[in-house]
Amino acid sequence: MSSAEHAALLKEALEELALQGYFAWPNRTGAAHIDGRFIPFGKKGSGDILIVLPPHGRHCEAEGKTGDAVQSKAQKVHQRMVEKNGGLYLIFRSKEDLLSQLRAAGY
Repeated sequence: MSSAEHAALLKEALEELALQGYFAWPNRTGAAHIDGRFIPFGKKGSGDILIVLPPHGRHCEAEGKTGDAVQSKAQKVHQRMVEKNGGLYLIFRSKEDLLSQLRAAGY
């Protein structure tokens, strides 16, 4: 998976979610070197996109995958915790795939 392909997938998905009226934003994770220190940010394993689902604000995370990419162990653990706590966790490979899964879940 190239990072450019992944970035394009997330951009398309976020634009389509906005057009459809969903409240969603990118969930960036990683680390940076700042003043000689390694500073992590975000939660390891969390989804690429966070969505607040209507009408009652259900938590949703969407993880974009390109090519033959699969979930990491941390992503699988995080997915189980989201679902265990009543949230929705989706893995998508296109904006159409994401919207289809949201519709199938009743949104």
